[in-house]
Amino acid sequence: MQKFFQDAVEFTPILLEGAWATILVTLGSLVLSTLLGLIWALMRISGNRWLDRVAIVFINFIRGVPIIVQLFYIYFVMPDFGVSLTAMQAAIIGLGIAYSAYQAENFRAGIEAIDHGQVEAAQSIGMGWFLTMRRVILPQAFRIVLPPYGNTMIMMLKDSSQASTITVAELALQGKLIAASTFKNTTVFTLVAVFYLVMCIPLILLVARLEKANSGGRR
Repeated sequence: MQKFFQDAVEFTPILLEGAWATILVTLGSLVLSTLLGLIWALMRISGNRWLDRVAIVFINFIRGVPIIVQLFYIYFVMPDFGVSLTAMQAAIIGLGIAYSAYQAENFRAGIEAIDHGQVEAAQSIGMGWFLTMRRVILPQAFRIVLPPYGNTMIMMLKDSSQASTITVAELALQGKLIAASTFKNTTVFTLVAVFYLVMCIPLILLVARLEKANSGGRR
């Protein structure tokens, strides 16, 4: 056990660098997936048949292609078309696009959960579609989707490990490199698991609190 703690002290600074990269990838892809997901959701409920179909095709395509393949395509294939990105940029864009499909369904479900009578009431006082969405529907929908949004953050944090496949030096890759050079697999991957838990537990507690708040404090 003493040896474990000695190794932990030695490896922790390197793993902290990887954890920071993990956080950056997660936050960047979270912002991108939120923006794109909201756009796809609004296209789905716009009432325009063509916008709805485009969004459906995109969402189904993205959900049907593994994230790792999307990352490979963005990082290794896009340069053939003149678009070269750093590994970090490719990871953020790849995860952001991949998760936007899931965010879109969360947002759409939240929007459709709002009583349609509120839309009719807003339109009866002269509000247009966009104004109704911005002032009436979206503020209520965001509250509904907060719990699944939190779950998405947790999944995205864990899936950020796939960025290691395109050489992003995040937590999982740093762990692999240390283990490969020291052969101390048990110590290294135990520490990696602990780091992920430390990052995920606050999000898990936040989701639980949001679910409780959303249910009006009922257990």
